[in-house]
Amino acid sequence: MSAERAFIPVGIAVLTVSDTRTLADDKSGDTLVARIAEAGHLLVDRAIVADDKAAIETQVRAWTLSDEIDVVITTGGTGFTGRDVTPDALEPLFEKRMDGFSAVFHRISYDKINTSTIQSRATAGLINSTFVFVLPGSPGACKDAWDGILKAQLDYRHMPCNFVEIMPRLDEHLKRGKAQG
Repeated sequence: MSAERAFIPVGIAVLTVSDTRTLADDKSGDTLVARIAEAGHLLVDRAIVADDKAAIETQVRAWTLSDEIDVVITTGGTGFTGRDVTPDALEPLFEKRMDGFSAVFHRISYDKINTSTIQSRATAGLINSTFVFVLPGSPGACKDAWDGILKAQLDYRHMPCNFVEIMPRLDEHLKRGKAQG
């Protein structure tokens, strides 16, 4: 981290995808919320939706249209069972995929759970110029993703580069297009 740079908090929304969890027993969501606060970021919103493509898409799309939300983190629905549909709901919305997120997540996860990491379809990308991270539903996976990837990449002081410093440029292609049009 660079001592010369000041920390810049970002607005984050957390979505738990589950047919059974409530806010009272959402350990994965709680794990993310605690880490977001500990890092100094702003929890703008939190919700739970059922394992339903339309419900997931509707909630995430709404958040990505909010000026207050820079990052959406989902937890749950990344496996292979019939109800695991989070990547299926969100990947078609990605303007740009972040293939490296999945690769690094699986590398970190492998050290903890060995080959069982292949049972996750964790993914990430941009929707409406908002970072969207799709995590498995276990608290351990949320810890791995936050501690191993997101904590550093969402910290403006992290060098040599981080997501925060490029946020102002995520929609530059749209601004140029509007100026020309």
